[in-house]
This record gives sequence, structure tokens and C-alpha cells, in this order.
Amino acid sequence: MKKTTKHNSLYFFIVSSLFCLTINGQELKNNISVDPKIDNLLKEKRKLNANLFLNECYKIQIFHGSSEDSKKKLDEFKKEFKDLDGTIIFNSPNYKVWIGNFKTRIDVEREMVEIRKKYPNALIIKPSN
Repeated sequence: MKKTTKHNSLYFFIVSSLFCLTINGQELKNNISVDPKIDNLLKEKRKLNANLFLNECYKIQIFHGSSEDSKKKLDEFKKEFKDLDGTIIFNSPNYKVWIGNFKTRIDVEREMVEIRKKYPNALIIKPSN
């Protein structure tokens, strides 16, 4: 009787081992498709981040007021000064239109001469985080 039990155990072990060898798991095939627009957005984001030196640069504030008025001022500015970037910043309770990223005070003052002709109340600012 012991011989049959050992024989059955050995038989069970061999069958189990063979069964385990024939089991296949999931195949590792990952196909990831990325929309090319995402790559373009990432490139643009990297450009923007490279240009943001908030604590190291000067900006020009040309307007502060309501949201709609600030959008109008920014659009008006972009039509006249195409080579300068501008953005709208919300600082409670006003929206502010900031222009440029100037690394030195001399650069911002040169540009300020032209901007003051159109926006006499423009200010040179050095934003902090």
C-alpha cells in the first residue's frame, strides 16, 4: 500500500510538473500609440517653461482691471507689438497684463520707451514667486 501511495504521489508530481510547463501566461506585447499632437504640446510647454524666469526677469505691466478689459488690452498689444510675448495674470481682485521676459534692467528700459508711447501708465516690474 505504501508503494501505491508513493507511486500515486510521484505520478501526481510528474503530471503537475508537465501541466505547469504547458501553461502560458499573457504575452508581453504592448502597443502604445501616441497622438502626434501630444508631442507638439510637450515641445511648446518646454519652450514656455524655458522662457519663464519669474524671479530672474523683468516684465512690463501695461494694464490692470477686469478680465474682459485685460483680454482686450492684450489683443490690442499683440497687434501692435508682435515680437513681444504677453500674458494675463490674476492677482485678486484684478487681472494684470504683463509683457515680456527681460533679463536685465537695461533691456526692459529700452523696450519701455516704445511701449510708453502707446501705454503711458506702463510699469516695470520684477515679479516674485
